[in-house]
Amino acid sequence: MGNSSDQFKGVVYSIIAALMWSILAIALKVSLNTLSPGTIVCARFSIALLFLGVYLLIKRPNVFAIFRKPPTKLIFASLFLAFNYFGFMKGIEYTSPSNAQVFIQLGPVLFALIGIYLFKEKINWKHILGFTILFSGLGLFFWEQLFATANHGSYSLGILWVIGAAVSWSIYAILQKDLTQSNSVNQLNLFIYGLCTVIFLPIVDYGNFAGMGFGSWMLVLFLGLNTLIAYGAIALAFRYLDSSKVSAIVTVNPVVTFIIMYALGKMKVTWIYVEHFSLLSIVGAFLALGGAIFVILFTRKD
Repeated sequence: MGNSSDQFKGVVYSIIAALMWSILAIALKVSLNTLSPGTIVCARFSIALLFLGVYLLIKRPNVFAIFRKPPTKLIFASLFLAFNYFGFMKGIEYTSPSNAQVFIQLGPVLFALIGIYLFKEKINWKHILGFTILFSGLGLFFWEQLFATANHGSYSLGILWVIGAAVSWSIYAILQKDLTQSNSVNQLNLFIYGLCTVIFLPIVDYGNFAGMGFGSWMLVLFLGLNTLIAYGAIALAFRYLDSSKVSAIVTVNPVVTFIIMYALGKMKVTWIYVEHFSLLSIVGAFLALGGAIFVILFTRKD
């Protein structure tokens, strides 16, 4: 019964992370109207650090001891997550929430691939079929969107940033999953948020904050809380559920982004550019997501 309860918790935490990330991509694009990419990333980490730090200072002040002698893996996990945040932010700057969400799903797939290597598992026909579907879908989606975009160079550069972010996330996830076996999730995230805040402080454009309205400040606050909730949830999900199942659930989050962007298009909003996807683009996106889930679900259950 306990095992069943843990699995249910893992599913719930995975869904929470997926929902947070599906909304995040849109919120990040809107925030670029007033803030630079580096400023946004630093704000996300620093707000998450502030809220988590105050909570732990009151409830569990002993966890701050991790700053004295952090595990080497934790330092590397922080660096890879820092690049993931910045790369995804730049990808959204050059492309769009929906485009970035499709290509960032390479992260969970690479995470599954690394799992195959670690467990010395042979790649079978199911993996090959999944990869074929995935890359066919990504290729179709990429070309359709590329030719529908006025600035081809900017779009391609954005996709490269997102792919880099996906690779970074997969390495972070492997390190984080290993670290959660011997450290508390809050303690790990406290250090990660702290180090990442320090990393991005030098590139913050403080002039961006001048003249920001109430709505813009609330958006920045949401971005920070989104970080706190999403990464707290994903770390707990890895503790309670097989990494393959966690990755499969997280991979469906672009569908929610597509739905929200479609709804915004119908509402004819002016504060975000809403893409218009061709039928082939939609087919490509769903092939890519389907292939990703197929690969992930047929990896070894750890």
